[in-house]
Amino acid sequence: MLLTSTLSALWLATFAWGAVQTDEDGTVKSIGLRTHTLVQPYLDSDMQSRWYDFGGDTIVRTDQYIRLTSDHPSQNGWLFSRVPLTATNWEIEVEYKIHGKNQLYGDGFAMWLTKERAKQGPVFGSADNFEGLGIFFDTYKNNRPGVVFPYVMAMVGDGKTSYDKDTDGKSTEFAGCSARGIRTATVPTKLRLTYFQDKYLKLELQYKSEGEWTLCFETNEPPAIPQVAYLGFSAETGELSDNHDIISVNAKNLYTTQPTGKSTPGSGRGKKAAVAKEGGSWTWFFFKIFLFFGAIGTAYVGYTAWRTNQNKRHRY
Repeated sequence: MLLTSTLSALWLATFAWGAVQTDEDGTVKSIGLRTHTLVQPYLDSDMQSRWYDFGGDTIVRTDQYIRLTSDHPSQNGWLFSRVPLTATNWEIEVEYKIHGKNQLYGDGFAMWLTKERAKQGPVFGSADNFEGLGIFFDTYKNNRPGVVFPYVMAMVGDGKTSYDKDTDGKSTEFAGCSARGIRTATVPTKLRLTYFQDKYLKLELQYKSEGEWTLCFETNEPPAIPQVAYLGFSAETGELSDNHDIISVNAKNLYTTQPTGKSTPGSGRGKKAAVAKEGGSWTWFFFKIFLFFGAIGTAYVGYTAWRTNQNKRHRY
């Protein structure tokens, strides 16, 4: 009985130790942000969204999509969160669809994290001279020699600088990539934007095959995003047109448990030290198990000898 209880306690201790190790490895974890997540049917019982406003030419099909612009000329529409995104570190994954019946098409759509919200304007359907971060999915090439379109680019607005549509934003580009195939993809097209304050900004795209994320850009020197920033989307058509649909928005608050050796997301520094420390921890752990079982064995032998001696005394 004594030995069984001891082994049970040792097993529980080993399990708890493993759980602590898992919790301290610095893995990025997430909590869903309901206030900035938008999925079907999009609207509540009174045909409004609790967390988002929409306007312009936006159409909501509760079983399919939120269409920012239809495949008609001279349209613009927008979709903006009602409350600001206050999380310090976050990840936003968006499923979208750009499609239409014409061989020539335009102009594209934008994702916003800006100080102001819900203002129509000339930058993919939203206001110019914005303050914050804009991600532009530009499907029509105006004047950028040597660049393949569609083109995805980020611009950091200071509230004063204008987006230059004539050069497709070349002079104000923070980072970007060509994404040929996002309009004709045979799989759900998605974007995933990950942000760690003062540490990390990364944009990934899914359009080649399902589950395959293509890196658009990443930087360890991210721009400063306003503390009060609203999440939004907008789109615009001119003489050329396209359908610009938002299918779903999933937002998460990111956090990391603090390991002994700090490292920024995406960094490989400190891995060798971590491996060495882990190896040392395991050695010490098994050494303690060995000592523990040795103590149990010694105590058991001593107890058996004492009980045998007592039995002999009782006989005589």
